[in-house]
Amino acid sequence: MADKLLNTAEAARFLRVSQASVRRWSDSGLLPARRVGRRRERRFTEPDLQRFLVPASPIPKTTHDGVQKQVLVGGTALPLHSHVATFYNSDEGRLRLTIPFFREGLLRGQPCFLAAGAEVLDAYMEALRNEEGVDIESAVRSGMFVAVAGPGEKVDSALAFWERALSNSLAAGPNLIRVVGEMRSERTLFVSDNEMISYEMA
Repeated sequence: MADKLLNTAEAARFLRVSQASVRRWSDSGLLPARRVGRRRERRFTEPDLQRFLVPASPIPKTTHDGVQKQVLVGGTALPLHSHVATFYNSDEGRLRLTIPFFREGLLRGQPCFLAAGAEVLDAYMEALRNEEGVDIESAVRSGMFVAVAGPGEKVDSALAFWERALSNSLAAGPNLIRVVGEMRSERTLFVSDNEMISYEMA
């Protein structure tokens, strides 16, 4: 007999969390979900939900010497150096992929950078404070999590910023570095659309 499929609201009640958390965990690959129907709605099984309650998480592939060579974004394993554009139409959607991305990095001791300012930065900080196992204030103090309003006003200054910041992060030895750039914030700093597009292509 097939397992009964639960929708997002039912899964949230089962786990005693918000529906937003269920969607975020599903998108990050932490919580298995099936997609059904024309609208590709999420469905969950009780056995999967019960297994989720036991501490566990997907482990990205590593090389034979233990160096991580993939990262999980939305439950999909991507090779290092990937540059991914996300699209969303709500504040909740903005954080659905990026918060699990940062959480995994912080728990693994990987430097994380966020280019965001004002209310966008506030939304990230609030969400990270609510992530289990993440002490975002400690990560900020130690330099493990660095937030900037934007890297610069022009391509040259922006690239110079990243060269300095990433070099400093690698000074202690090779590591995987995670970067999220919120273009809504960064656009307010660049002198023109063309300058920002040139930066994105550099």
